[in-house]
Amino acid sequence: MRKSEAEKLIERAYQAWDAEEWLTAAGLLERVLAHFPDEEPSGGWWYDAALGHKVMRNWAKAYELGREAAARAPRGEGDPAYWNLGIAATIQRDWVTARQAWEGFGITLPAGDGAIEARLGPACVRLDTGGEREVVWIDRLCPTRGRVMNVPVTAGRRYGEVVVHDGEPTGRRVVDGREYPVFDELLLFEPSGLPTLTVTVHAAEAADIEALVDLFGRQDYGAEPASSFETLCSCCSAGTLEQRRDTHAGTQRVSLAAPPQEARRLLAEWAGRQAPARSWKGLEPVG
Repeated sequence: MRKSEAEKLIERAYQAWDAEEWLTAAGLLERVLAHFPDEEPSGGWWYDAALGHKVMRNWAKAYELGREAAARAPRGEGDPAYWNLGIAATIQRDWVTARQAWEGFGITLPAGDGAIEARLGPACVRLDTGGEREVVWIDRLCPTRGRVMNVPVTAGRRYGEVVVHDGEPTGRRVVDGREYPVFDELLLFEPSGLPTLTVTVHAAEAADIEALVDLFGRQDYGAEPASSFETLCSCCSAGTLEQRRDTHAGTQRVSLAAPPQEARRLLAEWAGRQAPARSWKGLEPVG
């Protein structure tokens, strides 16, 4: 391939890119890179080809091309080639490459060989289930994986499942003056075995509801009062939103994540501590 032909293909590739024809753009870039892998601008071409496949969720190709992009990127300077490779390698479960990618980006992780369990603190993820979106809290296990710490209301989603999320925040949540990023889900990485249940509870005081949530949480189960769920338009969801940790007394629905027998045991324990101020009824599975 002559350089003049390569220049025309590059021009066509970025015209396709501007039209969001990602596979066409990536394919044209790959044709050029097969002949000119190490030209001065080739690092950007490798990156964009990998990114095109990432957008299309073609993770094997994003991984393959991302390795080439990262090999041509400076280490320790926050180059996005490493971040996208970290995502693709995580999805491929290539933990050695994932660790190398995060370190190349400039992130220090605990030593190890297997799945990364860094515990990077809380954040939010916008779950996407067939176009139905819900923002939940996660415990970040690594720069791109998090365990869901809410009981989702979306059918088929569960407390405790592990998701892979993108790296660019698409919103913020503010709790007690501290901001937390909201990331978009890329895929479900590990399902959860905990079923979702609903129950009607009566609590004389808000502290009784807090005690119920705490009781389930201490067993690594979930309890989510219906009052904690808020419906937002897409613009508000993608903005910066202040969240308050409000609970209230009275009769209300609570979503639970626990085996049914364990849920009954914990509900009975909770109610028995301050009967008749606390009571429950109508425990049933969701979905």
